[in-house]
Parts: sequence; C-alpha cells; structure tokens
Amino acid sequence: MTIFAWNSIAEREEILSLCHDLIDVRSENPPGDCRAAAGQIRRYLKGYGISPETVARSPEKPNLVATIEGNGPGPHLILNGHLDTVGPGDERDWSVPVFGATRRDGRIYGLGPGNVKGAVAALTAAFARLSQNRDAFRGRITLTLVADETVFGPDGAGYLLEERPDLLGDAVICGEGPGAMALAVAEKGVLWLELSSRVPSGQGMLTVAGASAIARLSRVIAEIDRWNDEQVTPPPELAAVLPNAGEHGLRLSANAGTIRGGRFVSQKADQSVAEIDFRVPPGLTIDAVERRVRAACGETIAVRRIKGWDANWTAPADPLAQAVAAAARGVRGHDSPPVVRLPASDASRWRARGIPAVCFGPQPLLASGVDDYVEEQDVVDCAAIYAQAAIAWLNRQSG
Repeated sequence: MTIFAWNSIAEREEILSLCHDLIDVRSENPPGDCRAAAGQIRRYLKGYGISPETVARSPEKPNLVATIEGNGPGPHLILNGHLDTVGPGDERDWSVPVFGATRRDGRIYGLGPGNVKGAVAALTAAFARLSQNRDAFRGRITLTLVADETVFGPDGAGYLLEERPDLLGDAVICGEGPGAMALAVAEKGVLWLELSSRVPSGQGMLTVAGASAIARLSRVIAEIDRWNDEQVTPPPELAAVLPNAGEHGLRLSANAGTIRGGRFVSQKADQSVAEIDFRVPPGLTIDAVERRVRAACGETIAVRRIKGWDANWTAPADPLAQAVAAAARGVRGHDSPPVVRLPASDASRWRARGIPAVCFGPQPLLASGVDDYVEEQDVVDCAAIYAQAAIAWLNRQSG
C-alpha cells in the first residue's frame, strides 16, 4: 500500500509542520484550553475538504469529530487522540523552550510532542490521506481529537461518548504511545484515594509519639510506599505481555501526590489529609487495593475514594491488535511488542464499554516529562501505520 507511505520530503514536512504548529500553541491542563490546538487541526483538514464538527460542554475545551465513509458498508473504526498536554512542572528544569517547538537532530522538543501532539499530527495526516483514498476500504473511519484527557476530566472523551454514543464505534486505535513504539494492548487501572486523620487539638510541646494527625497519617503513607515494589501476574489472555513487562508494566505503583495538615508550627496537628494515586496492573482490582488501604488505616484514618477504574485490555490475539502489529512490522521492519501502558488513556473509556482498543504512538518514553520530545521518523511512521492498520482491519472485518 505505497499510497499510504510518506516518503517525499514534502510529505514528511507536511506532517512534521503540523506537529510543530500544534506544539507552538499552548494547551496545558489545567487550565485545559484547547481552542488554539483545535484551530490548527481545522486549518489542516480544511486543506483536504474536511470540516470537523465540535462537540463541547465547555467552549474552551472543544472535542473535534470528523467521519469519512469508505466504498461500501462495514464496521466503524475510531482514531483517537487528545489536544491537551500535561503541565511543564518547573520550567527551570527544561533545557529547551517549554512553550514552542524546537527541531534538532531529528527530534521535535517542547511541551506535548510525546504526550501526544506527535500522535495527533500523525492521526490527522493518516485520516486526511484516507479521505482521499476511500476506495481502499469499506466501512467508516472517525477521527476524535478530544480535550480534558490529561486530568481524566469530564469534558473530553467521557462527555463525547455520553453525547454521541454513535462514536463508540467497533474498535479504537488511540495515539497514546506506551514508549519505544511498542503496542499497548492493556493499561493499568487508576485509583485515587483521600486519607484523612483527625485528633484532638493541643499544644505542640505536650505531643507524644504518634499523637498528631500528621504522624498517624505519615505512618500509613510509609507503609503504602513500600507496596511500590510489588509485581502481579496478569490474566492468561495477557501472557504475551510478560516478556515485555519490564520493571513497571505489572507493578502496583502508589504515589502520595499531596499531603497537608496542621495549623501552626507550635500546635499539635489536629488534622491531616493526603491524596494517593495508585496505578493498578491487570491481575489486581482497585477494590482489592482499597480494602488493603482501609486495613492499614484502621479506625483512626478515614478513607474516601476520589475516582477509580480497573485495568482493562484487548487481547493481543484480537484482530485489531493484530492489524496494528502487522502494519507496524511492515512499516518499521520489526515487531512492536505487546505491553501494558503505564499512564491511563481514553482508550480505557472505550474498552470499559466493550469496544476493542489499542494504544500506539510516537511517544519515546514510558511517560512524558521534562524535555518532552518525539523522533521525527516515528511521527512519520505512525501516520503510515495508522492508515495501513485501518484499511487492513476494516476490510478484514467487512469479510
């Protein structure tokens, strides 16, 4: 399928320029204003005669939707990515400009290329090329580029699927890369818990060991922190991920993201609150983790679930996973191993509704952070992989 290769300098630059333009506009979340990024996508697609619609609860958080029809009836494939990015943290830690793209040594740096503006550029370019070659596939392809993903917020894919159940489709390719151009067939569950401790107030000079709310809560946090080394066994249908799990793929992670307490340095801390972020691998449930936390807290520390959902997955043997794996092998010349993705993605929202979904994209690292970047070649390759996988899956499912 050479029509879906981006080989010429002009073709490559079209994709990379879109990636560059997306990084040049800010969409960090919070606040999550994605209007400028959505504008870049609209301008690009307009050049292909495509006018995406906007589905939004909040005007500053648009979700873009565009659909093309093939040469006959068939299944419905969703190509999904998100327009918002995580925040940069302390900008002093960056060696490149944070807000703006820097192209250097075959890479594009800045806030968001790995998570996930490189994938958004590749998804959009693949969708545009497919729109010009509708005779190559049967069924429908919908591009969904959403807001509010990086904070698991209510205004992005969750809202989109509530308002537009027709966008569940029959399968989803999500541009969230798991790192190193691997193929994520599973991702960890998420559990956020609030732990709160309250004790009678008093003067600090009369406090004894373990009497303050902060001390009590700190002991529990220290115990939870030790759970970070624990590994689990995945379900049998995910046995293929075992050789590629590495240190983190099947590990329970527990991060005390916030802690606050006390009123003044010379007073006994009569209250303390911590928020814990657990990432729960396949083979372990969030209910089991919460029960363990409650047992560690006993009766002196209250536990409240902020949000949570279990790990979910699409079996490596599923036709969708096979189509993406075959396309990646054809474009790259080697296998993209099946893995468990560490951060959560919107793919989990579709899987939770029974729709097969995989994550594949040009994010080079396990999770994006300081000096985020993508390899230019990976972005170009992903466009070809998305297009070829879409055609292969649609035509196979159409019989």
